[in-house]
Amino acid sequence: MQTQGDVMETAGNRRISLPPDLYKKLEEIGWKEGKPISTVIQEALSVAKRGRLKSRFLNTQQYWTRKAKQKGILTERDLQRYLAR
Repeated sequence: MQTQGDVMETAGNRRISLPPDLYKKLEEIGWKEGKPISTVIQEALSVAKRGRLKSRFLNTQQYWTRKAKQKGILTERDLQRYLAR
């Protein structure tokens, strides 16, 4: 995995505690997909991160859309006129 400054980061072993039902579900997913539990967890975290980023993006987009509408900016042409002032 590359990190800032192109320095290689090594993976470390960590212990986490999980409820038995969650661990069982991870085992089932790993078995069905032919993946180790650590990979299942990594993929789940990646999906969760993408979801958070998408949510932030959409919230930001909605905010600026509201601001633009308040100023009467509804089209690209409106935006160009507004910026040309």
